[in-house]
Amino acid sequence: MGQKVNPIGFRIGTVYTWSSRWFATGKTYSQYLLEDRKMRQFLMERLKNAGIAKVEVERSFDKRTVIIHVSRPGVAIGRGGTGAEELKNNLVKTFKISDPSKIEVKFEEIKAPDLDAYLVAINIADQLSRRIPFRRAVSQSLERIKRSNAPGARISLAGRLGGREIARRETVKYGAVPLHTIRANIDFAKIDAKVPRAGIVGVKVWINKGES
Repeated sequence: MGQKVNPIGFRIGTVYTWSSRWFATGKTYSQYLLEDRKMRQFLMERLKNAGIAKVEVERSFDKRTVIIHVSRPGVAIGRGGTGAEELKNNLVKTFKISDPSKIEVKFEEIKAPDLDAYLVAINIADQLSRRIPFRRAVSQSLERIKRSNAPGARISLAGRLGGREIARRETVKYGAVPLHTIRANIDFAKIDAKVPRAGIVGVKVWINKGES
């Protein structure tokens, strides 16, 4: 079972909470869900340079709060808060929000980027797209995770690694990554890397942050 279930979804309600927190019924539910998805895609593309890892959306009555987790908040907020204000205006315009006061944008800093599975996976994917040897990219990422004192981690790559004709999977790990232990805080991310002459290479990262 641990091989097939998303480790984060498996721990919802115990270790993790929902990334969208609101209640809706009928057609409103599908509208909110689609809007949250489009908003996440918009912010992930817009704030890639700021090291965005996660977007949380909270709704109460007619007001919504967007909480953005970034590793470099200074890049996202900008000098004097100009970046944050511009981002809010773009959200209002893109999603046709009638009253700007009904949306609030907050930034939360990721203090340990090397312990965030999404940021590690994005870093590996970017290195692969720049034709850096996959073994070097994986070993360097694993070494940084070790230096951050994580109890264990696992990185898996699947595809035409090294430009070979036949696709294969390679996995590197250290320490313990107990997928069946619900109280274990396992961060997980899955990214598709576009590699020149090799096509799509799947990158999966599991990081054990200890027990909560």
